[in-house]
Amino acid sequence: MSKTTYRSADVDGFKVFYREAGPKGAPKLLLLHGFPSAGHMFRDLIPLLADKFHIVAPDLPGFGQSDMPSREDFIYNFENIAHVIERFTEVIGFDRFAIYVFDYGAPTGFRLALSHPERITAIISQNGNAYEDGLSDGWTPIKAYWQDPSPANREALRAFLTPDATRWQYTHGVPDPTMVSPDGQNLDNFYLARPGSDDIQLDLFGDYKSNVALYPLFQSYFRTRKPPFLAVWGKNDPFFVPPGAEAFKRDNPNAVVQFFDTGHFALETHAAEIADSIRAFLK
Repeated sequence: MSKTTYRSADVDGFKVFYREAGPKGAPKLLLLHGFPSAGHMFRDLIPLLADKFHIVAPDLPGFGQSDMPSREDFIYNFENIAHVIERFTEVIGFDRFAIYVFDYGAPTGFRLALSHPERITAIISQNGNAYEDGLSDGWTPIKAYWQDPSPANREALRAFLTPDATRWQYTHGVPDPTMVSPDGQNLDNFYLARPGSDDIQLDLFGDYKSNVALYPLFQSYFRTRKPPFLAVWGKNDPFFVPPGAEAFKRDNPNAVVQFFDTGHFALETHAAEIADSIRAFLK
């Protein structure tokens, strides 16, 4: 079994921490995590795929073990995050690769695809949205902040940053919550509790509207490029609902969509099933 190593890359002075596994000559697979997590969310998936793929899972800027500069030194928006990750792939020699995108990883990865479509060999989206059809009512307070970025609306979003909110994200929609390890959510809460992390996350909540504004461009990319596309979706996700997964087939009729009876963090309960789906998809 391939061992996972833990490394850091210097990306133009920005430290990006990443997990790496698999043979260097194997097809490349980039794993991009979401909020409020880090590359550790792939801890169960990586060993299931590392015999066939060269896997890299970076922590996004401001997340996990990657650098978290102050808001004065780095503007936390999705454009800048995607730029750092794009340069990261160049630094480590990922020239052509498939991407697995989840939550925040989706607008990051889709930006990479827009910037360099020739580098993307396939896309696996696990609850990674690109359609307004996929946004649930759970986005209402965040949308209110988009429309009116007042201090009161910003303050209201702090409710998403509490330990209870993290636990809810991990367990909502999971038929048997005892299947969800507390380890991932507790580590996420540790990172969220770092000084300055709260305002960084609130900045990203506000900037998520830039991703919605890019949805038409993402959809045009799916429609014109038609990359091999697999959507593996926790059907009980409280934020990204199943119509968002089905919508990929509108622009890419060859897209494969699979639903699992679980919530937002589908890998917590269905890593083996998702790994099987990826193996069959990328064979």
